[in-house]
Amino acid sequence: MRFFLVFLIVLFSFYGCNTRQVKKVDVSNIAVNFKVKRFDIDFYNAGPENLQALKIAYPYFFPRSVTDSLALSKMDNRAEQELFQETQKVYTDFVPIKEQLTALLKHLKFYNPKFISPDIVTMLTNIDYNSRVLYADSLLIISLDVYLGENHKFYADFPAYIKENNTKEHLIVDVAAAFIAKQLPRPQERSFIAKMIYEGKKMYLLDCYLPSVPEKVKSGHKEGKLDWAVANEEQVWSYFIEKELLFSTDQNLNKRFIEPAPFSKFYREQDHLSPGGIGVWVGWQIVRSYMKHNDVSLQDLLKINELDLFTKSKYKPRK
Repeated sequence: MRFFLVFLIVLFSFYGCNTRQVKKVDVSNIAVNFKVKRFDIDFYNAGPENLQALKIAYPYFFPRSVTDSLALSKMDNRAEQELFQETQKVYTDFVPIKEQLTALLKHLKFYNPKFISPDIVTMLTNIDYNSRVLYADSLLIISLDVYLGENHKFYADFPAYIKENNTKEHLIVDVAAAFIAKQLPRPQERSFIAKMIYEGKKMYLLDCYLPSVPEKVKSGHKEGKLDWAVANEEQVWSYFIEKELLFSTDQNLNKRFIEPAPFSKFYREQDHLSPGGIGVWVGWQIVRSYMKHNDVSLQDLLKINELDLFTKSKYKPRK
């Protein structure tokens, strides 16, 4: 009897974990065409004799405000050259990243047959972590100097919750997020629950587009913080209900529970153990529950009103 009890516990634990996973799809026969252009290499290895060719190859990086003298001074700037050399140590071989990009673009096209892959350009932005990835139709720009590893010396003064995601592993997540931001219409509702579900939709799309990426990488949280979210899901949900937060339009809730932060703010002694943006994580679980209980396409998910989704989600936090 004890053996069967243990077996059932293991079985249900395994089943519970798997219900959170999106079914993997076969993208092996999907063709995507895109180029990877290394502006960082072309620019910082160039000299005055190459400037005109660079301006022709990358016109979007040379608006009228960027004079030739300014461009040449950047090429020779000692600090920028050091940043370039450090970036090259991590990204000399770009093949593994290109393979990740290819898989992502194939998944995007699987779920969105009309999707056209953009060309991808790498550059340096002097570690502007607020502009990690920029996407505009036919072009996607990646700032490689933001992904040198959380312990890199250039990030020494960064807050821990920021530099935790300054890793090579997180690059593909930010690229996927840039595509998702263009696909997903902003919610019409201003309530806290609508904002959580909107963010949860983003996370579910990451599940679909990046099925091989671990949950802790997609969430941007250390494993201990993610474990806290799982262990305290019921308590977090109860707090939101007891404090009547779900339908509140208080903008302060964004900073407390939605936006990136070192931890979420319940105003309790153990707040520091929680992950920042716990509302995003809860919204993710609600959307997963909705997709589990409703036979809808990914395109339908994008369109459904957040409050309608909540009503049909049958969400029950794990105890």
